[in-house]
Amino acid sequence: MKIVLIGVALAAALAIAAHAQLPAQRSQDEAKPAKLEICAACHGEDGNSTNPLYPNLAQQNARYMYLELKDFKEGRRNDPTMSPIAQTLDQKDMLALGDWFSKQKEKPTGFKADPAKVEAGRKVADAVLCAMCHGGDFGGQNEIPREAGQHYEYIKKQLQDFKAKRRTNDGGSMTPVAATLTDEQIDDLAQYVANLH
Repeated sequence: MKIVLIGVALAAALAIAAHAQLPAQRSQDEAKPAKLEICAACHGEDGNSTNPLYPNLAQQNARYMYLELKDFKEGRRNDPTMSPIAQTLDQKDMLALGDWFSKQKEKPTGFKADPAKVEAGRKVADAVLCAMCHGGDFGGQNEIPREAGQHYEYIKKQLQDFKAKRRTNDGGSMTPVAATLTDEQIDDLAQYVANLH
C-alpha cells in the first residue's frame, strides 16, 4: 500500500512539474520572431551559421542587422538569396529579428588561422585604423558590425566586395579603406578578425 501511495504521489508530482514547465516553454517559443524560420535555414536559429559563406548573426548588433535588412529590402545592398527574403519582412519583423539574434550566444566557428597571417592582419588592422569604427575587440557598435569571430570566408568576401564596389552600403567608410588593400592584405585581415573572440 505504501509503495502504491508513493508511486501515485511521484506521478502526481511529475505531472505538476511538467505542467508548470509548459507556460515557460510556451512563452519562450512566443518570444521567437515570427519570421525566424526563414533566417534559421541559413544562419541557424541561434544565429550560428554552419556555412562559412553565411555570416554568424549571434551577438551581432541589433541596429546593424536592422539596417542591413532594410538595405536589402530597399536595394542598397544586393544578394540573390537575401534580397528576395528581405522583401517579405516588414519593419516589425526586421527589428524583432535583430533583437533576437543580438541576444544569442556566439559559438566558435572552428576556423584554424595561420599565426603568421594573423600577425600580418593585426598590422593591417592597425594601419587602416579598423578599431576606430569596429572597436579594439572588433565587437562593433550601433550600426557598425561585430566582426570578431565571424567566418573567415565571409569576412574575406565582404572586403573583396567593398574593394570591387559590389557592396557600397557602407556610408562611405569601407569602400575607400578596402580600395587600399591588396588581395594578400585582405586575406591577412580576414584571418586576423576571424581569429578574434
